[in-house]
Amino acid sequence: MTKYVLLPVLALVSHIVSAQVTFDAKIDSLNLFIGQQTAITLDVSMGAGQKLELPPLKAGDQLVPNVEVVEISKPDTTKLNGGKTLDIVQRLTVTAWDSAFYYLPPFQVKVDGQTYESKSLALNVYTIDVDTLHLDAFFPPNGVIKPPFVWDDFRLMCYVLLAALLLLAASLFLLDRARKGKPIVRFVRRKKVLPPHQVAMSEIERIKAERKWTEADSKEYYTLLTDTLRVYIQNRYGFSTLEMTSAEIIERLMSENDEQALGELREIFRTADLVKFAKYSTMINENDANLVAAVEYINQTKQEPDPNAKQEPEIIRVTDEKRLSQVKTMRWVSAIMICIVTAALAWVIWRFIDLIR
Repeated sequence: MTKYVLLPVLALVSHIVSAQVTFDAKIDSLNLFIGQQTAITLDVSMGAGQKLELPPLKAGDQLVPNVEVVEISKPDTTKLNGGKTLDIVQRLTVTAWDSAFYYLPPFQVKVDGQTYESKSLALNVYTIDVDTLHLDAFFPPNGVIKPPFVWDDFRLMCYVLLAALLLLAASLFLLDRARKGKPIVRFVRRKKVLPPHQVAMSEIERIKAERKWTEADSKEYYTLLTDTLRVYIQNRYGFSTLEMTSAEIIERLMSENDEQALGELREIFRTADLVKFAKYSTMINENDANLVAAVEYINQTKQEPDPNAKQEPEIIRVTDEKRLSQVKTMRWVSAIMICIVTAALAWVIWRFIDLIR
């Protein structure tokens, strides 16, 4: 029974203690000379859930006549009692401009709308004695002291100057490319080149798919077939075949191909010459046989490419119209860059003169 009674009582007492507000003000030094500074510390202790309003003071305000607030620090908050209590400290830097004994009235804060006052403070300000009988003891005013070099004053100027130099170099590069009529960069791409036998087999597959050649026009069919073989032989053996007769091609290949391969090729060319020049009519099965013979000839004489061989890159050429457009754009961009560089250099010079003045 005692436990059930004491627990609520202890919780209430703990809440009351945690919500208790204390406010105090302390001054670091009670005595100072005219123009010296001292600090006043405001210390508020209150509950964590309470709302605090500190004195509405700012730099330049006077606590009393001739006692001026020089600087106000930001409040420093410390949590106590497991976060239930807050201790808030604020420091005021003050100075006095006349010798006197000053009474500083209590400071006031508000916590949850209720006003709390600190104790009053005192400040004793002394004057500096001046010996008017010995004026020679006073030193003349010091000359102008040149401030030391501070990197922070010149850092931004260095960055701006570096950026301006980079922009100037880029603008000169663009102007040079525009004057020579060259693009900014030359686009290069690698183009996959198929070996001759793959090109020929693709063309034969296309001819085979279009059956109309074999049915309607044998001449067109054999023209396509022999042209495909001529291109293959030219790319495979490296000599021009398009202007050569069938007999000349066979004679040229005698040192390259075996008799079986040449026999198949010779039969294809003989049939093609009869169809094209002697109006010879062929049957569909004969056309198919010659097509198969062409495939066999390509398979017997094909040469697989070297996988380690290096392919030459293909350079994309820029048309005259596009080149002129690029040149015009480069000139405009260069002009804008030069304007930016000029403005940046002018700012750097003005800033440098202002710093050394």
